[in-house]
Amino acid sequence: MNKGELVDAVAERASVTKKQADAVLTAALDTIMEAVSNDDKVTLVGFGSFESRERKAREGRNPKTGEKMEIPATKVPAFSAGKLFKEKVAHNED
Repeated sequence: MNKGELVDAVAERASVTKKQADAVLTAALDTIMEAVSNDDKVTLVGFGSFESRERKAREGRNPKTGEKMEIPATKVPAFSAGKLFKEKVAHNED
């Protein structure tokens, strides 16, 4: 499912226009990205949590030349699924 399909599904479920659903979805995603980039944790009970995590510096290899290189430390976004989300996925196994 891409963003357009998600907007269509949200509009149908919430009985709003696609334009309204797109505006709300875009605002929600922008707000989550902004909060996580500012080191805030966003928790949606039952769904999951979004946060930033530190990735340590490590040694890697250039895939073209095979020579060793240092990969610097960085922050990355992370998502942890909530209990209800995990249960829903586990019960939909075929």
